[in-house]
Amino acid sequence: MINNITKWLDKTAEKYSEKIAIIDGERTITFRELRYKALCLAEVIVKKGLFKEPVAVVMPKSLDMIVCFLGIAYSGNFYSVIDVKLPLARQKKIMETLQPKLIITTLDMENEEEADVCHYDFAGLNLLCEEKVMEQRERTCDADLLYVLFTSGSTGDPKGVTITHQSVMDYIDWVEETFEIASEDSFGNQAPFYFDNSILDIYSMVKTGASMYIIPQSLFSQPVPLLQYLKENKITTIFWVPSALIVVANLRALKKVDLKNTLKRVLFCGEVMPNKQLNIWRKNIPDILYANLYGPTEITDACTYYIVDREFADHEPLPIGKAARNTDILVLDENNQRVGNGEAGELCVRGTSVSRGYYKNQKKTAEVFVQNPLNDKYIEYIYRTGDLVKYNEYGELLYITRKDFQIKHMGHRIELGEIETIVSGIEGIHQCCCVYDNEKKRIVLFYKGETDREHMICEMKKYLPQYMLPGKIIMIEEMPMSANGKIDRKRLQEMI
Repeated sequence: MINNITKWLDKTAEKYSEKIAIIDGERTITFRELRYKALCLAEVIVKKGLFKEPVAVVMPKSLDMIVCFLGIAYSGNFYSVIDVKLPLARQKKIMETLQPKLIITTLDMENEEEADVCHYDFAGLNLLCEEKVMEQRERTCDADLLYVLFTSGSTGDPKGVTITHQSVMDYIDWVEETFEIASEDSFGNQAPFYFDNSILDIYSMVKTGASMYIIPQSLFSQPVPLLQYLKENKITTIFWVPSALIVVANLRALKKVDLKNTLKRVLFCGEVMPNKQLNIWRKNIPDILYANLYGPTEITDACTYYIVDREFADHEPLPIGKAARNTDILVLDENNQRVGNGEAGELCVRGTSVSRGYYKNQKKTAEVFVQNPLNDKYIEYIYRTGDLVKYNEYGELLYITRKDFQIKHMGHRIELGEIETIVSGIEGIHQCCCVYDNEKKRIVLFYKGETDREHMICEMKKYLPQYMLPGKIIMIEEMPMSANGKIDRKRLQEMI
């Protein structure tokens, strides 16, 4: 039985010692080097006396980050990625919740937390005693945390999703088997490492010996060079957010670069994939595997999937399919009963993929990680996703919308309440409300007050990442109100 995900790396480094594991621009690292550097870092952490403690990783996206993830896992601790592009105020909120015992960075940082700040030159790490690291690793079990990833929170405070070694190992076992991933494959990584979609790329590489290319971010605004990069590097598998696939389709890049002899799999997750753009991909690169994965961060990346196996009209919705292996899906109505055929209900999940809850937030955890209402015989927790779905005539799940005001935008799950909380704090704002324009895929902010647009944007940028900034801002004289005294969001939606 494997109790720690790093045991995969032990086997892979032995079997594919000199094979390139990660390609990061001009930099590369073999599986042997990856294991060695991770162990070196683990030894440093072990010597600090840390065990089952949070370790923050604060650095630009690079292969060094993956060395950190694995080194932290070897040491028996768990990691949390802090996006260096986040506003400092948001970084601080995450740090206040996480309270890391160690911060690993390649940047110049002031230590405002009660934590060591360690600057590492990964090329200069040396291993003195592997045995000490292995002794500590053996004290871990698969129920221990591997990572905590922070997502948007309705109160303005980011939520830390806790995920165990067991959850990731179970998920990657399923990915390897379902999509037939092997050492001959190569991943073209798009997802930021603070985004849970990256879990599939990173740990599939670690387990199978496939190579992983960290695609330069600049290429995602240049569709033709992006596809040329895939072709030149013979990348077989991509797992991208639909937004990236849509841009490639809309700008007709697929007609200019032939990927038929290299690309084998196109997987996507994080938001709705429109069939209009998917059909362009399927027409230009037929006879390869296309799969729609669904799952919030709380479900270790994905809990349902649909391997595209038939034709769809441009206007048709794409199914999110069926439950992944070792996962059970419950679609419940407002009375906590299973819905009938064609009826909408909330998608709920149980299984090893489910998070252990939100880090240091028992109140929020208790709201959505609840006892299975269909089981009154023993404790059995499920996660209530807040997503409304229904079954189609094929018995496949169809995503409908959010149950609350949480949205999926640019591959990120965002709670509009968090944006409203920040805007409400701006001087001169009397009332505000955010809605989502599904047609133009943008966040729309309505507000009542005397503050001008430029000042609002300046203030929002201090606290919100770029992907959470409203795409349209509308000042109104009076907020429409419903009969119960709440802001009438439906009427605002009609005013877009």
